Amino acid sequence: MKKIQIVTLFTLLLALPLFAVAEDEFQEGVHYESISPPQPTTTGDKVEVVQMFWYGCPHCFRFEPYLERWMRKMPANAELVRMPAVFRQNWENHARAYYASEFLGVTDKTHTPLFNAIHMEKKPMETEESLRDFFAGFGVDKIEFTKTFKSFAVQTKVNRSKTMAQRYAVKGVPVFIVNGKYRVSNRTSGGSANTIKVINFLVAKESKK
Repeated sequence: MKKIQIVTLFTLLLALPLFAVAEDEFQEGVHYESISPPQPTTTGDKVEVVQMFWYGCPHCFRFEPYLERWMRKMPANAELVRMPAVFRQNWENHARAYYASEFLGVTDKTHTPLFNAIHMEKKPMETEESLRDFFAGFGVDKIEFTKTFKSFAVQTKVNRSKTMAQRYAVKGVPVFIVNGKYRVSNRTSGGSANTIKVINFLVAKESKK
C-alpha cells in the first residue's frame, strides 16, 4: 500500500512542471494586455466576455465561426456580451441595428444573416432604409423597427459603447475584453484559434479569484 502511495506521489511531482507550463502558456503583454484601471462588468457572478465588433469588418466576419463554436461549449461561468464598436460615423447605423435587434428580440435571427448580407452578398446595409428592409425580411414591422432604431434606449446603448471603447483602450476590432481586466485580439494572440484559447485561459484565471 505504501509503495503505491509513493509511486502516486512521485507521479504527481513529475507532473508539477507540466501544470506550471499550462499556467504560463499565455503571458500578459505577449498574448493579451491588461486594462488599467479595470472596468466594471454587467454579468454578476459570471465572468464577462465582451466582444467588440463591426458588421462591416471583414476580420469580424471571419471570426464569427470561431465565436459560434465557442458559444456552443463556452465555460458555464462565462457570459458573452456583444458590443458593436463605433469608431466612425458610418459605423453608428450598424450599432443601432444590433441594439435594435436586442430590444426587438430578433438577434438570433438577424445577427449572422446581417454579416452575410454585407460580406457575401456585398450589400453595404449602411442606411436606415436598407436596414429596415432587411429586418422586415425577418418579420419585423417597419414602423416598429424605425421607432426602436431611433429610440432613446438604443442611443443610450450606442453612447455607452463609445465610452467603453475608450475605457478599454480599443483601437481595432474584433477584440475581446475579459472581465473588464484583459484585452485580447488576433494581433496579440496570433490568430483566431489562439484568441479563443486565450479567452478560455483568462476565464479560468478569473474563475479562481
